[in-house]
Amino acid sequence: MSTGAVERAWCVVVPHHASGARAARHRLAAELAEVVSPVVLADLVAVLAELVGNAVRHADPLPGGVVRVAWRLMTTDDGAHVRLRVTDGGATGTPRIRPADIDAADGRGLHIVSGLASRWGVERDGLGQSVWAEFDPVPERPDLVVAG
Repeated sequence: MSTGAVERAWCVVVPHHASGARAARHRLAAELAEVVSPVVLADLVAVLAELVGNAVRHADPLPGGVVRVAWRLMTTDDGAHVRLRVTDGGATGTPRIRPADIDAADGRGLHIVSGLASRWGVERDGLGQSVWAEFDPVPERPDLVVAG
């Protein structure tokens, strides 16, 4: 029997500062901890941290010195679909995956996003740019035990 889809969305504004990534991670974790598995939640938190961190390091803030962070959860019979979106004031270049030297101090963020999310992308509009990442449901694996 199908229960249909249930959708919820959140939007928060955080400082265009390293503390903004921390605030966004904590809010996301608090809102979704009871809805998604701990493994999926860890991936969501890691990707959100990368996206906000990149916005702070590489882009201008939105008016008021902030970054907008939003996420949407759609629960279906298949599981939880989540879309993260971080909007900043834009940068001169478009976010892209780039090669990172083994000794490089940075340059791995979008590799992490690409590896954990089902897909990601960039959109520009009159406000600035948004980088988004989507997560498809993870099938339950009774044979997989996660140590914790």
